[in-house]
Amino acid sequence: MYGEIQKNSCHLRVGTSGYSYAEWTDAGFYPPATKSGAMLPLYAQHFPITELNFTWYQMPKVHMLERMHRQAPAGFRFAAKLTRTLTHEIDPDQWRGQATQYRDGIAPLLQARKLAAVLLQFPPSFVRAPQSRHYLAALLDELNGLPLAVEFRHASWATDRVFAELERRRTTLVTVDEPELPGLFPRLDVVTNPDLFYIRFHGRNAKGWRSGNMQKQFDYDYGEDELRHWTDDRIAKMVRHANNGVIFFNNHVRAQAPRNAVKLINLLRERGLLEIPEKER
Repeated sequence: MYGEIQKNSCHLRVGTSGYSYAEWTDAGFYPPATKSGAMLPLYAQHFPITELNFTWYQMPKVHMLERMHRQAPAGFRFAAKLTRTLTHEIDPDQWRGQATQYRDGIAPLLQARKLAAVLLQFPPSFVRAPQSRHYLAALLDELNGLPLAVEFRHASWATDRVFAELERRRTTLVTVDEPELPGLFPRLDVVTNPDLFYIRFHGRNAKGWRSGNMQKQFDYDYGEDELRHWTDDRIAKMVRHANNGVIFFNNHVRAQAPRNAVKLINLLRERGLLEIPEKER
């Protein structure tokens, strides 16, 4: 598998946000006529980790995740998004029960030691204010014991007080690469959890982000110079402060994500942050 290493005490894995895209067959990443149910084993030949998107749209179910972890190699890992009813469509009377339901559904990955993180992805409308701060604290309490990573989309959360609280809780602040637009969370290299840092590459299509169209929003192809800046600066710093690091590309349109992930892996190898497997030497 590409993109996995234990070096300088930081175990680094690189993959993509989601893997089951019909357009990736059209773009040549998967063989022609590959069915969605056959994609995970093929994906795992290239990458050691993936980020599960379907758990944002629906609650994870035990039988589905048991099947998935059996399809994946022993060393493969998953990050899983928290369901949208806990981050985007919050019901004040139902969310605690939904948090319990999520915990139960994700259990197969946790028990198999294949769960790298649970991603709490909040929308730009989730602004730092008393109500949202109290909700986030209560949600983290309810999910305590799971490996948690929080992604903010609004810049109001980019403060030392937030970072300090996440550090106290050993909760990971997600580092994002996205367009530099007013109000969006900035690109940082802050590590709040010595167990894990987490990076998401969303692309820099500012016009697409303004459109609100997801296909346009994540339609972006990273250039080598853009990725090299990350390997030589931010990632080189972050690996010194955590035992593990996961990096995902979310620019899934036209299979740009797996192409860019391979490009980053090669740059990390060049920088000495990833070793070349013996079979490739």
